[in-house]
Parts: sequence; structure tokens; C-alpha cells
Amino acid sequence: MYGKAFAPEYQGALTTLSVNSSLTDVLAVGTEQLRAAEQAGKSAEAARSGLAVAEAHRRLGRVGEADRAWKASYRAARKAGDLGAMAWALWSGGTLARQRGALALARRLLGLAAELGERGGDIVVRGYSLAGLAETGRIQGDYEAVGRLHEQLLAEARRRGEARHTVWALEGIAQMHRNTGAYDTAFALFEEAAEVAARADDRRGHAWALRGLADIVSVRDGDVERALALLSEAEAGCRAMNLSGALAYNHKMRGNVLYRAGRYTEARDLYEEALAEFRAMSEPRGEALARLGLAKSRAQLGRDRRETAAELADLYEVLGRIGLRHAQEMVARAQAEFGVAAEAVR
Repeated sequence: MYGKAFAPEYQGALTTLSVNSSLTDVLAVGTEQLRAAEQAGKSAEAARSGLAVAEAHRRLGRVGEADRAWKASYRAARKAGDLGAMAWALWSGGTLARQRGALALARRLLGLAAELGERGGDIVVRGYSLAGLAETGRIQGDYEAVGRLHEQLLAEARRRGEARHTVWALEGIAQMHRNTGAYDTAFALFEEAAEVAARADDRRGHAWALRGLADIVSVRDGDVERALALLSEAEAGCRAMNLSGALAYNHKMRGNVLYRAGRYTEARDLYEEALAEFRAMSEPRGEALARLGLAKSRAQLGRDRRETAAELADLYEVLGRIGLRHAQEMVARAQAEFGVAAEAVR
């Protein structure tokens, strides 16, 4: 049985904030509490308030501000000798590093966070940090290595009745099944995630689950209108909380649905919108995936073959530098689809 979802990254004076609080509200309250703690010389409270500030900036796509905030939170936590707060700051930094495409740094920071969380007796930050490591491996396409960790974290979350973490694990496992073609299994897991998130009032988790369901409905069933309706429902939740990253991925998925339906002009426009959103928040993985969709749409609309070849070759290199093997395979399939693999290597 799951209780209502909560946000453990909102700590200290910010524990009254909801998991569904608007990020602009979180930022405003967190900044106010941070200043008060700094003026009072309360390092531990400054670290906790600073964590919420860092996370709000990160989720709003403000990379520079987020980077400064998590580091300041870590320094305050270290000054207070608070291992748990230090671990949370490192978790935030590692999550930001993954968002920026710095995957090696993400693994290092998240590993340190898990270690500090265990030493400090904070099982929640340990779990979140291990989840971050699992997600980093998953987006790289290393499913065999992180699949067991996802299952382990799902079992732990179920045992403790943590709805938000259960939803995260279900969605991660579902995505791996979807990417390996097990659509029915993926759909069932996304559906369970959506149900758990809805019961626990976890709007962020619910929006991501709806996005996953829309993807399966589109690729497996070819049901364009149902997929678009699911994405519209998810988008409403994203907008209510100002979830910039989730909204950009929603738009990119809408482009995918329209592309599969042969509606290439509409798909192109959605990919262009998503690309601008990802660039605004310095999200290289999302940017590369939007570029891929845009390149394919333009090719279908008659773009010069050599330009398509050059675009896909560049994308393959970009994704290789980031370390996203699964996405590289997607580019290779696009090269084969448009018959430009030979041009790409010349």
C-alpha cells in the first residue's frame, strides 16, 4: 500500500512543500529560506534550503544557477558536518551532470552521494543516488548492467511503500522493455506506474508514465489520436508545475507520434519546438534526439541527401562523445533507412 507521494529533496523549513509544488514557488520559498539561514549562520539549514534551490533551477533548465546552488549547498553541509546533507547536494550535482551529458561526472558524484548517504544513515538519499546511477546506465543503453539494480530498487521502494520511487523504477524498467521491443510488458509497467502515481498524487511521475503509454500506443497500435490525447493530458501536468524538461520531452514524443503517422510537416514543427526548448536548458541528450527527429522529418520532406548524411554523421559522433549507445543505434537505423550510411563515413 502506498501513501501520498512526497519530495525528500524539500527539507528543513521546506518540508511543507508538495511534490507537486510549482517550481517557481519552490525557488521563491527556497531562496527566501536560504537567505534567512545564511544570515542566521545556520549552515545545516542553508544546505537543506540550498538543495531545493538547486533542484528548482535544474528542473527549470537554469544550468548555471543550478551548478552554483548545489555546490554552495555542499559547502554549507560540509561546514555543518552533516553527511546526509552533503550526500543530497552531491545527488543534485550528479543529476545535473547527467542532464548536461557529463555522464562520467554524474557517475562519480552519484557514487559518492550513495556512499555518504550510507555512512550518514540516510537510506533515502542512498536510494535516490543508486537510482541516479541506474538511470545513467539506462540512458547509455547498458541494460544488462543496470536492469538488476532497477529491479532491486523497485523491490525496496515497494517494501517501504514509497510511491514516487516505485513509479520511477517502474518507468525505467518499462523503458528498457520498450527499447528492446517488448511492447506489451512495457505497456503494463507504464500503466502500473500511471496508476500508482495517480493514487499517490505524483503529477510528475504521472506525466512521464502517460508519455511512455503514448509512445507504446503509437508504435505498437498505430493509434495516433489516443497517443496525442495521452500526451495532451501529460502536458497539462507539466505546465502546471513548470516542468521544462518533461515538457520538452513531451513535445519531442509528440513529434515521434506524428512522424510515425506520416505527418512529417507537423512532426518537423514539433521537433523544432522541442529542439529550441532543449537548447535553452542546455540538455544535450534531448537536443540530439530532437535533432534526429528533425533530420528524419526534413529528409522525408525532400531535404538534400548529402545534407541528411552530414547531419546524421554529426549526430552519431555527438552521441558517441556523450556515451549514448542506444541513441547511436537509432541514428544508425536512420542512416540505413535513408540509404546514407556510405556518405556518412566518407
